[in-house]
Formats: sequence, C-alpha cells, structure tokens
Amino acid sequence: MATTTVGAERKTRSGLGRKVRAYVALTKPRVLELLLVSTVPVMFLAAQGLPNLWLVLATVVGGSLSAGSAAAFNMYLDRDIDAHMQRTEKRPIVTGEISPRSALVFAWVLAIVSTAWFLLTTNPLTAFLSAFAIFFYVVIYTMILKRRTEQNIVWGGIAGCFPVLIGWAAVTNSLDWAAFILFALVFLWTPPHYWPLSMKYSDEYENVDVPMLGATRSGAQVGLQIILYAWATVACSLLLIPVAGMGVVYTASALVFGGWFLYESHRLYNRAVLASAEGRALSPGPMRVFHASITYLTLVFVAVAVDPLLPF
Repeated sequence: MATTTVGAERKTRSGLGRKVRAYVALTKPRVLELLLVSTVPVMFLAAQGLPNLWLVLATVVGGSLSAGSAAAFNMYLDRDIDAHMQRTEKRPIVTGEISPRSALVFAWVLAIVSTAWFLLTTNPLTAFLSAFAIFFYVVIYTMILKRRTEQNIVWGGIAGCFPVLIGWAAVTNSLDWAAFILFALVFLWTPPHYWPLSMKYSDEYENVDVPMLGATRSGAQVGLQIILYAWATVACSLLLIPVAGMGVVYTASALVFGGWFLYESHRLYNRAVLASAEGRALSPGPMRVFHASITYLTLVFVAVAVDPLLPF
C-alpha cells in the first residue's frame, strides 16, 4: 500500500513538472535570453555607469513576463501551422500538453501582470512600451503581416526592438537619440538574423503558405538581402559613437565584430551563388550566419554595457 502511494506521488510530481515545463516552453525561453541581452546593457548606457540593481532586476522580470506573453499569444495563433512544421511540431499546444484555451488565458495573464509590474516598479512610459510591444508582435506581426507578405520579418521585427526602449525608459523615464539608434540597430539586424533560418526551413514555410523570404526567393537573392541589411546594421552601430560619446571598447567592438558579421554574410551569399550555378543544395547551411548574428549582437551589446564603466 505504501509503495502504491509513493508511486502515485511520484507520478503526480512528474506530471506537474511536465506541465510547468510546457508552460515555460510557451514563453520561448531562448528568445527571452536574446531580448534580455538588448535590455540590460542599455540600462548601463542610460545610467552612464552602474544602474540601480533592483531596477535592473525589476526590468528583467517585467521584460521576461512581457516577452513570454507575446510568445504565448504567438503559439496560440500559429498552432495550425506549427503542427505541420518540423521546427515547431513539439510545441506544447501542438502536442496537447496545454490546451489552446489554457494557453490563451496564460498569455493574457502574463500581459496584464507584466504591465502592472512595470507600473509598480518603474514608470508609466515603460509599462506603455511593454504593452505596445506585445500588441505589435501579436496583432501587427502574427495576425496581419506574417502570412501576407515576404517583408513580414522586416516590419514585424519592430516588436523585438522594444526591449531597448524599455531598458532606457526604465532608467530615465524618457527616451533619447541613443536609445533610438540602438532600436534601429536591432531593427536592421533582425532580417539578416532570421532570413538564414527561413532559408534552412524554406520547404516547411512553403508547405504552410507562410511567405518568408527564404521560401519565396532564391538563395542568392536572400543572400544579397542579408548582405545589404548586415551593412546597414554595422553602419547604424557606428552612429552610436558620436551620438552617445562611446569610447574605445565599444568602437573597437563595433568595428571588429561588425567586420566578422559582414564576412559571414558575404560568405553565405557567395556559397548561395555557387550552389545555384551548380544546381545543388546550399552547403554548408545558412545557420552559420544565424548563429553568428546572435553572437554579434550579444558582443556589441556587452560592449554597450562595459563602455560607460570605463574611464576612457
């Protein structure tokens, strides 16, 4: 009898653990990490040094809740196509671990709690920016743009730029040119970051009628667009030097890591042209640029945080 009871308790705990992990998966934790990379360093720049650590913690918590809400709404709305894509077929709504209704309730709860949290711990401007970011990602990108235009990720990517403004507003209760330049940096970076992924999964996007550029254009055409946006990204990063008075660390980082990002982008284009001429699949794949773009943005924003802490 005791053995049966222990077994039931273990099964209950195991079931609860799976449910918790499923709800965490709804928030797209890997995306959360990237969003926080563009939030915390901006707070250092806005404070021109070390910001209030409690404010940083509050902003990280609020930003995680806000981004998690947007992700959960996205999974709820895209559950029909997620079921037919290998990349997304194990998402918790698709597998049935979480019902669509529960996911929708969860998304709304996170949206309300994140907005209230920012109002209580930061200021109304930060709360507004957070709420508007959710609206933009869910309505403008997911509901309107994603299934209608191959430029979906260009304009829809604006939602991913808001963490920059949120971090700045949390510290200063205002916005500044430096914040808008970093906003533009993330905006320009998003297409060359995501389009390599759309190249890798082009067949899946085509099968579900989502017009990602990688599914509607040739590899060479996508590669050229990636180069153009990569150059624009690096140029934008350099604008921060005169506007925010950035020092040696940021300047060197923007030039060195920007040069590396450009090299990888040109390399992808050259491989795509060669593969097209030879009538074969693109190899090695475009995911090298996808991962390089993440590393590039992370290192540049680390430099944004470190630069104000140094005397030169």
